Amino acid sequence: MAHEVTLALNSKFVLNKDVEVAVKADGKSLGTLLISKGNIEWRPSKNSVNKKRMSWTKFAQLMKDEGETVLIAK
Repeated sequence: MAHEVTLALNSKFVLNKDVEVAVKADGKSLGTLLISKGNIEWRPSKNSVNKKRMSWTKFAQLMKDEGETVLIAK
């Protein structure tokens, strides 16, 4: 499954506007990742009303518990 990830950056710092990352798989939208100073949110495709929100602390714990361990490339 090929993924296409598009990033729109207005600045190298997250200030007052979320950084939006559009995610597609095989040409079809999976959703949009919204990155802010306070949290991380997931807006599924075809859903303009509801999104999922998680604090950075909870996200870090989720990745620690559920993420796949891979070697950091140097």
